Amino acid sequence: MPATNSQDFKERIISIIKRRGPSLPVHIAKEISLSILFTSAFLSELIAEKEIKISEMRVGNSPVYYIEGQEPNLEKFSQYLGSKEKEAFNLLRQRRFLRDKELEPAIRVALREIRDFAIAFKKDEEIFWRYYTVHESEFIEEKQTPPQKQPEVKETAPEPTKEIEEEKETISKKPKPKKTRELNIFEKPIKKKEEKTTKKKVSKKQNETFFNKVKEILSKRSIEISDIVSFNKNELILRVKDNNKEELVIAYNKKRITEEDLIKASKKASELNFSYTILSLGEIPRKLKDLLIAVENLSKIEKLE
Repeated sequence: MPATNSQDFKERIISIIKRRGPSLPVHIAKEISLSILFTSAFLSELIAEKEIKISEMRVGNSPVYYIEGQEPNLEKFSQYLGSKEKEAFNLLRQRRFLRDKELEPAIRVALREIRDFAIAFKKDEEIFWRYYTVHESEFIEEKQTPPQKQPEVKETAPEPTKEIEEEKETISKKPKPKKTRELNIFEKPIKKKEEKTTKKKVSKKQNETFFNKVKEILSKRSIEISDIVSFNKNELILRVKDNNKEELVIAYNKKRITEEDLIKASKKASELNFSYTILSLGEIPRKLKDLLIAVENLSKIEKLE
């Protein structure tokens, strides 16, 4: 396709989003008379050029595309959130600010899933959440009270439109666009000012990928996350429920775990009085596996006098 035509299509896409507000690829594709595949390619280029933005949430497996300044209009897509995510969204929208440690575990996890609407920030080493259209400067700690669980409001989900159904059928064929929003809650403070921005973005992306990978594994095993005990770029500790039994899952973001990792995990589980499971990115080293087998039936070790 000639370069002039490509630029023309991209300008038309920007014009459509300015007029329509946040839009799905299927809507844009119909207006410019292109396939979803080509439209998605142009959208990816516009994301890379920072001309448009992309949502974290999905509608029929597709993100929503918008232009800076149109963030408040994303609210109309909140109806497509899952039930617990919608409950967290409504609670945050109503209260504007929430203190993380005072929330029930399921809401804490849900807030981390709705990053389009929930923005985390720290005050006196505590994690708080603000509604995305509310500025952090409006935060007044004295007004923060433990949130009461809101009565669940049953909402009738809107009937999927024909366009969204078409989107579901075609979305698997299109390339995945780059994500530009970053998960601030998972960042570690940067001590060196000279550290490059590109390195910072890669680090945050890796942290988010690690967390999502662990969450996906637990979901496939029908294990429910109760709480996030701690999380950094190397280690994730979760309190979970497996068949109504509470335990810890300690995941290491590396391919080889050591005896030191095993001892550290055991101490942490002992402190919290939980049994525990360890996850890692690779196989257990043969030496460590042999050691675990050797001590499996060990009763005790005594010194000969």
